[in-house]
Amino acid sequence: MTDWFLTNPQWLAAGLFLTALLESLAIAGLVIPGVAILFAVAALAGKTGMPLGEALAWAWAGAILGDGLSYLLGRQLKGRLHTVWPFSRYPKMLQRGEHFFLLHGGKSVVIGRFVGPIRPVLPLVAGAFRMPWQRFFTFNILSAIGWAPVYILPGFLVGSALASDIKLPPHLYPVLGLSAAILAAIYLVFFRLRWGLDNESRIYNRLRRWTMRYDATHQFWRSFSSARPAQGGEFPLGSLSLGLAAGSLFAIWATINLSTGVLGGFDQQVANFFSSMRNPLFDTPALFLTLLGDIFPLTLGALLAIAAFAFRGYYAAALHVGVGLLITSAMVTGLKVSFAVGRPELVATPPDSWAFPSGHATSMAMFSGLAASFVAREFSNRKRWQIYLGFSLPMLLVAGSRLYLGVHWFSDVVGGILLGLSLCGFLRASYSRYDNTPLKLDPSAAFAFLLWLIGVASYLSFTWSEAVTRYAPLNTAAF
Repeated sequence: MTDWFLTNPQWLAAGLFLTALLESLAIAGLVIPGVAILFAVAALAGKTGMPLGEALAWAWAGAILGDGLSYLLGRQLKGRLHTVWPFSRYPKMLQRGEHFFLLHGGKSVVIGRFVGPIRPVLPLVAGAFRMPWQRFFTFNILSAIGWAPVYILPGFLVGSALASDIKLPPHLYPVLGLSAAILAAIYLVFFRLRWGLDNESRIYNRLRRWTMRYDATHQFWRSFSSARPAQGGEFPLGSLSLGLAAGSLFAIWATINLSTGVLGGFDQQVANFFSSMRNPLFDTPALFLTLLGDIFPLTLGALLAIAAFAFRGYYAAALHVGVGLLITSAMVTGLKVSFAVGRPELVATPPDSWAFPSGHATSMAMFSGLAASFVAREFSNRKRWQIYLGFSLPMLLVAGSRLYLGVHWFSDVVGGILLGLSLCGFLRASYSRYDNTPLKLDPSAAFAFLLWLIGVASYLSFTWSEAVTRYAPLNTAAF
């Protein structure tokens, strides 16, 4: 297949569209190795010079059509899925899809797009259960926007790298391997601690029993516990612990960084490493990520979230998002001016603000963490780590883009992440006392997300050329 596409590159767009369609189509997605084929075709698209936007658009369209056909088929076969061939050959898969749909409702269309073997079954089940078509296609289109980059970008970047004959630094792979190992260890410790503080853990129940001995502590415990009747209240022990731990680590990190100068040499080595990696191929995704962390996309997202929460009557959630936006902005600005740490001089036009802590890293950590806490609250304790893991990726990617582009020191980014996680923890703990009803995904939230996507796309189109010039490296030898 790849040989044929190399000699007939004019069919690559059709190949991307058809593969994405079959990968999303009921049952067919279980039979064909869609992920492997998508990677191969995307790599050929990058190698032959197809524009990335075009490749994403064809995959997006194919995914939407595949899920749409599955949904319509499910509506036609309502009540007969388990008896009609070929669906009758996969009874367990259909049962898993039905259970997942009944458990998560409309969210299953979004979540299921990224969940392994039940992905091609969920649209079929949604149709069989008569999910309103307006609701389904809203979630279908929006989830495909996130699905296309996840499945297309890896192969496309590999193909582009092969075509451009990039010469990577010889120490790149050991550094990446060590970084991945350290990050995995941090995640393991974090999730283990998080499990040890949920409402089913021994520590949680011991603290609850201890607070009941005294009126003051018992009143404090009760005042911050959620009042959801079905769950009997849940004290935000994990959120408070995150706020206190991350805040303490930020204070220690800032003291070490500003008072001792111990981190100066390491900061310089990290800056030199990323400077040696600068290449036009990597610059494009790095610029995209760093612009997502700019003030406009984050503020627009916060305002739309406030509007969506308020429209549905979740006034406390809207208030906490607004307070988070104001506190994060005020603290980052105040700390930058107070510490007055200079930036690396590695780009043509460095930002005109001070460096420590990184505003991009702080904002992404705060908003990603707060969004993760809202979503994870609707899942069981043992499944919440998956939500936290997924929502932490934007934070890490945006923080990494600041290092790659050479506008922040390593210590700035770490400080920003710690500060953002601390603010997120305290805000989520404060919201817990008002957490009386579940937060549900509905068309108003999907519409707000669609408006955000349109706003971000407009922002990127207006600022891209200026950003390319502003973040151009001073040392252009690698180009």
